[in-house]
Amino acid sequence: MGIANGIRKQAKKIAIGERHTSAWAQSLKEAAEELPPPLHRLEKDGLDVSMAWAIIGIFGILFLAAVYLMSLILIPITLAVVVGMILGMAAEKLSKMGVPRLANAFILSSSVALVIFLLINSLADPLMTLANEGPAFAERTINRVMPYLERITWLHITPATFKSESMSIGALLENTGNVLHVVTSSLTPALVQGLIFFAALLFFLAGRVNLRKTIIMTFRTRTQRLAAIRVINAVEQVLGFYFATASLIYVGLGVVMTVIAYAGGLSAPVLWGFFAFLSSFIPYLGITLMTLAVAIAGILTHDGILIGLMPAAAFFTVHLLMENLIFPAVMGRRLEINPFVVFLAILFWTWMWGAVGAMLALPLSLIVMTVIDELLIEEKPQPQLPK
Repeated sequence: MGIANGIRKQAKKIAIGERHTSAWAQSLKEAAEELPPPLHRLEKDGLDVSMAWAIIGIFGILFLAAVYLMSLILIPITLAVVVGMILGMAAEKLSKMGVPRLANAFILSSSVALVIFLLINSLADPLMTLANEGPAFAERTINRVMPYLERITWLHITPATFKSESMSIGALLENTGNVLHVVTSSLTPALVQGLIFFAALLFFLAGRVNLRKTIIMTFRTRTQRLAAIRVINAVEQVLGFYFATASLIYVGLGVVMTVIAYAGGLSAPVLWGFFAFLSSFIPYLGITLMTLAVAIAGILTHDGILIGLMPAAAFFTVHLLMENLIFPAVMGRRLEINPFVVFLAILFWTWMWGAVGAMLALPLSLIVMTVIDELLIEEKPQPQLPK
């Protein structure tokens, strides 16, 4: 294109400045006349821009659909990657002590499996007690709620509504088969996801260093590689520091909730403490559901409403003090995330992946915010590495 424009300019100069042209000039002029007209860049109109965004939106919807449909595989793999990044600091320390990578991965993954096993084992007795007291608890609940339900005339609810008649053997076997089908259909995916999680965690920890090198070397320039190193290190440090500190704080909250449940007369206080510890990792939504559950259990346990609400009020007060005084004092201001963004993330991932998605919403938000903070903030001082 540059040669063609040069030929045109030269031919124009010859045509204007010289009356008697040579054979070379005449051939140059003829060649210029035979060339196609110069191309001009066409500006995109609104329709082209709309089509581009429509294509991006279609691919975005297809991506979300794939994430939703592949939840059986993506949930345990994502959870394994997040847990592996949380354990990144511990893996570094073991590597500095001379522990081989494979042994390092085996030790950490086995530790995670041992902690999960101990938690399940410690919750076995409270769950059995709760299952044994289930019929009596349901009867007490019906007796307490029935006077309020009878006042709502349009519901047409009477004490006979909750009384079951004698059931035949065939109906009993049919209901038992339905229950077993529901249990097995839910248990099989859970076991498969558990196996995928531990396998993915083991392989991720074993190949963690090579994976880091592969990600870094995909970038061509030195500046981009340094940025990749900085982002990976920052994500591992943020996740490791946050969850190590949060776990210690929430363990204390679980112990306090156990004492509150025991003093408040609630059944299975250890189970309440575990639920308080687990729900604290889900900001806003976890504390709300936990407070409502404690309030309902207290009202059903005690005759007076005020006495029944005291355990929920005590738990909410302790949690409020921890979140607003202890947590910011320990964490500082560097891990603050917009509450509205966290709330939207919890709603989105709960809709996509259920309860596990609600627990993954916070770490995924931390990862995204750390990447944005490391890449888009130019005022942050950058380390000067040797060339």
